[in-house]
Amino acid sequence: MIEFIIKLHPEIAIKSKSVRKRQTLLLERNIKTILLRTDSNIEVNNNYDHLTIRCPSDDVAIHQQLIDRLSCIPGIVHFSEMQSSTFSSLHDIYEQVAAVYAEQIQNKTFCVRVRRAGKHDFSSIEAERYIGGGLNQLVASAQVKLTKPDIIVALEVRKDQLIMVRKQHQGMGGFPLPSQSDVLSLISGGYDSAVASYLMIRKGLRTHYLFFNLGGAAHEAGVREMAHLIWQKYSLSHKVKFVSVNFAPVVDQILETIDNGLMGVVLKRMMMRAASTVAEKLGIKAIVTGESIGQVSSQTIANLSVIDRVTETLILRPLIYQDKQEIIALAAKIGAEDIAKSMPEYCGVISRKPTVNAALAEVIANEQNFDFAVLDQAVQDAKVLDIRTIEYQAEQQADVVTVLAQLPADAVVLDIRSPEETDVKPLTVEGHDVVELPFFRLASQFANLDQSKHYYCYCERGVMSRLQAVVLQEQGFKNVSVYRP
Repeated sequence: MIEFIIKLHPEIAIKSKSVRKRQTLLLERNIKTILLRTDSNIEVNNNYDHLTIRCPSDDVAIHQQLIDRLSCIPGIVHFSEMQSSTFSSLHDIYEQVAAVYAEQIQNKTFCVRVRRAGKHDFSSIEAERYIGGGLNQLVASAQVKLTKPDIIVALEVRKDQLIMVRKQHQGMGGFPLPSQSDVLSLISGGYDSAVASYLMIRKGLRTHYLFFNLGGAAHEAGVREMAHLIWQKYSLSHKVKFVSVNFAPVVDQILETIDNGLMGVVLKRMMMRAASTVAEKLGIKAIVTGESIGQVSSQTIANLSVIDRVTETLILRPLIYQDKQEIIALAAKIGAEDIAKSMPEYCGVISRKPTVNAALAEVIANEQNFDFAVLDQAVQDAKVLDIRTIEYQAEQQADVVTVLAQLPADAVVLDIRSPEETDVKPLTVEGHDVVELPFFRLASQFANLDQSKHYYCYCERGVMSRLQAVVLQEQGFKNVSVYRP
């Protein structure tokens, strides 16, 4: 039996009774939706100030999957693994506690806290003293500390049952989905947009994704994987949209009609116009960007002010004050760093001397030369996908090969992971050549490979390899499949 106690994020606890009840019910529903995929026999119980989870399986793999899932569900501040057992005496309780905690309290300060219900021949305080004293004698390097100890040995004694916290895990905090409204996040596949999307999810906002394609099919494949990763890890309980807009024609227009120094600002204004239209069609009231003050020339106060005036839709910038290194560190924490650092910069317009203090009147005058029919057509032709189908579509379109024994004798494995990934964990496949070609170079360099051979794309999770196989097949390359060991 696997048991967990789930503690709500503190901001939920201070809400009014009705709001707290609603958010707790949302969290309960989300936990069930996600965890029942791991084991259909899981029970989730709502106890007002906490939730309990029971899984009848003792499988180690399922146990770890539950921990991984619970740590990524918005609304959970922390959760504890519980152990239930019977006991015959106070000393029996001490021995059971010592078996679990002796190793944990080595070189640490600790205290024992006991909650008791029922008739026993000892009080809660007596139990704390007995168990605490025993642990202190057993572990010479441990020290009792009643105020702010390193470890709290939390126990519940209910009639003949001992309930013990085996280990506590950190949750992601925030509010459960979708306790707030929906938002549309502009995602590019880089650090900033990934972290901004995560922070919105953590605030209980159902986050949809809007991608402005400046780099062709390979760019879209990479961004799809990023969006799919964030959704699958942090908002799996709810379906969201992935919208792709081909912005290459818009960029061409900007290059032809806009003064060089204003190109970056005008590009952002065109993106905000398009995002506002897409958001309105989807019934979404706010746009999210990964912009941070001073990070690039278009992100000065003056330029952001000019950009914002193009739409009445609310624009949220959760990273506005954060430094780049802070953003990268958070990207690493949420698991988005590997994709982000491998994503090349697709900058559609590069000004030689970009302005940092754009004048609204000058920008508007420049935009008079722009053919807005091009922007309207780009938005009209936008592709709207259910993000849940991204992986499925790639599987259906690509020639997916599941390796049961060995690859065909003449097969070549194409490792499309980033150089950083291949350096840390090089791929070797006995009896087969392995060619390292990062996914962001496939579009330009795959044709240079020996086309008489058949290539099997490989990546860690399998999503990017399927997406890239689709891209190559759509470009006419039939000698590409997917390797999934």
